[in-house]
Amino acid sequence: MSRNRFTDEFKRDAVSQVVDRGYAVSEVAERLGVCTKSLYTWRAQLSKPAKEAKIDTKIDTGQNREIRRLKAELARVTEERDILKKATVYFARDAK
Repeated sequence: MSRNRFTDEFKRDAVSQVVDRGYAVSEVAERLGVCTKSLYTWRAQLSKPAKEAKIDTKIDTGQNREIRRLKAELARVTEERDILKKATVYFARDAK
């Protein structure tokens, strides 16, 4: 049985799409061709040490959750905007 070995950079990028950009784990896993369990495992491995995570949960108010959600949404919208800008330049160049 052959097992795929992924680089640390690949794992960090995959986890970043979930954590920082707000994409669903299942969506990222399907797009990258990995199983969701692997992605959850990588996320746990790359997360903060347990002691820091415990401290953060104590001060995790509704405002903090909303700020994190908005930051993730902003990152995703910014990425989509940049893609659309590049597409506009590409198609405008072909129209000439």
